[in-house]
Amino acid sequence: WRCRDRTLNLSSRTLIMGILNVTPDSFSDGGRFLDPAAAVAHALAMAEAGADLLDIGGESTRPGAAAVPEDEEIARVRPVIAALRDRTAALLSVDTSKAGVARAALEAGAHVVNDVTALAGDPAMPDVVRAYNAGAVLMHMRGTPRTMQQDPRYGDVAAEVADCLARRVDELVARGLARETLAVDPGIGFGKTVAHNLELLRRLDLLVALGRPVVVGVSRKSFLGQLTGRAVGDRLAATLGAGAAAIWRGAHLLRVHDVKESCDLARVVDM
Repeated sequence: WRCRDRTLNLSSRTLIMGILNVTPDSFSDGGRFLDPAAAVAHALAMAEAGADLLDIGGESTRPGAAAVPEDEEIARVRPVIAALRDRTAALLSVDTSKAGVARAALEAGAHVVNDVTALAGDPAMPDVVRAYNAGAVLMHMRGTPRTMQQDPRYGDVAAEVADCLARRVDELVARGLARETLAVDPGIGFGKTVAHNLELLRRLDLLVALGRPVVVGVSRKSFLGQLTGRAVGDRLAATLGAGAAAIWRGAHLLRVHDVKESCDLARVVDM
């Protein structure tokens, strides 16, 4: 997976992407890392614990989340990325769907744009990613964070998600993006029911067959709470179980809150 001047080898082990929410309202840790100094310290701790990538987001995408103005989102993420650029070997990712935020983050030193709209939410986003030769994570989402959980329906969720992402990869390559820079994410919990999420994990091989890196984010998500009855802060075991299932079915990267435990999980499952 090529991300600007860095290339990640995905053939030998599962990579871990640590989540850094620089927001007041994220579903799991909103407000804990809104202060830039706290955010940088947590990011460095995740890198020390084994994170290969650090995914920095300034706007919550939880169901029903309110939109954040572009200038405010930039003010949240840019100083954190700039502070981390020379302090860690981990790749830096910006979690945004706004081209202006992506450009500011890439200028500050980010390597990857992780976009819940698969670079479709802002018409300028593909050109920004292409200009920097950045890596991109194309996530599947039906609707928007504000509407996505309002009765989502599919005929065959795994086939439909795979087909949608395959088409999106081809569209972006036709616009001049290098196929080697693109990764895909089924969007667990984004416009899906519990049953949809489980079916996507069971049939992850359909995404793997696209030939691009597969990113899976299940960490602490609500479907795990619905399965186990556990609150957000008590879903580590469920998260690790779902992460193991994803690796067994071919996931290349796990996007997680709990880096140390997820690194241990990946080492064992990868054996």
